[in-house]
Amino acid sequence: MNPTERKLVIALGFFDGVHTGHGALLSLCRQRAEELGAVPAAFTFDVHPSSLILGSPVPLLSTPSERADLMRRYYGIQDVIVAHYDQRMMKTPWRDFVTEFLVRDNGAVHLVAGHDFHFGYKGEGNPQRLQALCAELGIGCDIVPKVERDGITVSSTYIRNLVAQGEMAQAVRFLGHPYTLTDTVRHGKKLGSSLGFPTVNLRFAPGMLIPAHGVYVTRVIFENGESRPAVTNIGVRPTLDDGDAITVEGFILHFEGDLYGQTVRMEFYDYLRPERKFDTLEELRAEVMKNARQTDEYFTHT
Repeated sequence: MNPTERKLVIALGFFDGVHTGHGALLSLCRQRAEELGAVPAAFTFDVHPSSLILGSPVPLLSTPSERADLMRRYYGIQDVIVAHYDQRMMKTPWRDFVTEFLVRDNGAVHLVAGHDFHFGYKGEGNPQRLQALCAELGIGCDIVPKVERDGITVSSTYIRNLVAQGEMAQAVRFLGHPYTLTDTVRHGKKLGSSLGFPTVNLRFAPGMLIPAHGVYVTRVIFENGESRPAVTNIGVRPTLDDGDAITVEGFILHFEGDLYGQTVRMEFYDYLRPERKFDTLEELRAEVMKNARQTDEYFTHT
């Protein structure tokens, strides 16, 4: 089907982390799509615009594919348009972005944007201009006010700071879902087998924000949909003297099997302790066992 033959209601934004503020846009987008008999969709860029505009990379909470997955699973968004952000896109006049890219090329019949949404060359497009242009084009437009929690405006910037400091439980409250890492399981140093736990070794994609080093309460979701709790260490594994390589190693509880080569989703829920060096592997094993009990208790009581 030609894209212009489809009717899309499109939520506009970057949607890093897909937090509860984004959720307000996405929920309204789905509602409007149902009313109009259209497809609920979202628009995002592959690269954060600030990285190009300001010349310094913004460490991100989620990859484009993770954003799309979160939007589909939590908000029922069926189509995610990922556009490449480059000099040409940066210099696109705001009116052209709406009339040509969204309406002509992607069949937008209704747009949903946040109160602070700016777009187009030099950010000249804003919510007021967007509403006026949509009225001119005869399509609908909703502007969603800011979302607050505990008197704090929910934003990706605020959540990035929480994650960077290891305040994962607070980050999860503002995200409205667990912080997520999706990756293919790779071979590690076989530490898990020596400690009596199956492990998954994952990495954050380049450009992603690395949470504070330490040990976390997590859950690992396998390709077949099954999941198990896990104790996960992010850091340089000082007990094993791994140098400066940052590893993500999850010790999976109540599981036997081989996950190598599978793409898994790791969900982070809470921070247990800082990373530390143990004198012996036995001391490390005792601490991991303690963390395993804490992780089981977490999921028992939530």
